Amino acid sequence: MASRGGPRATGTDGSDFQHRERVASHYQMSVTLKSEIKKLIYTHMGIWLLLTAQMCVGHLKLLPHDQVAMPYQWEYPYLLSILPSLLGLLSFPRNNISYLVLSMISTGLFSVAPLIYGAMEMFPMAQQLYRHGKAYRFIFGFSAVSVMYLVVVVAAQVHGWQLYYSKKLLDSWFTSTQEKKKK
Repeated sequence: MASRGGPRATGTDGSDFQHRERVASHYQMSVTLKSEIKKLIYTHMGIWLLLTAQMCVGHLKLLPHDQVAMPYQWEYPYLLSILPSLLGLLSFPRNNISYLVLSMISTGLFSVAPLIYGAMEMFPMAQQLYRHGKAYRFIFGFSAVSVMYLVVVVAAQVHGWQLYYSKKLLDSWFTSTQEKKKK
């Protein structure tokens, strides 16, 4: 190699270092996917805080029941859905594969399963609301079943994308691990 002001090595124009300046694609993907998953986790935490606030207001009777209804049964196990998100965040600093796998499994158990149960639990009330126009639970003047179905739909999308990106991140980390083992 040549020094700054000195002669160049024969057979080179000084641009042969370009291939060493690129970041490997799996490292670029890892950074991008971590960023996306963090956004989804923060969105999930927002949903979780809203449900927690609704449950606290309902149980502590801070507002009358005609303003904020008592929570549905599926909301209680959904409170555990914060654990997979925390495991996901803990897996990022050192690319901890085992934490990410635990996060993915527990997302299915503590996040997706309560959402499925919630959709089934609220279905008869939603059917009654849309067939007969009768709602018995309200959240600030809106039908509680409509509001909670909206929450279920948004949360299902958040957790679905979180699982999808986590799987891609896991694949990226396995690629990185396999390349290190080859060397």
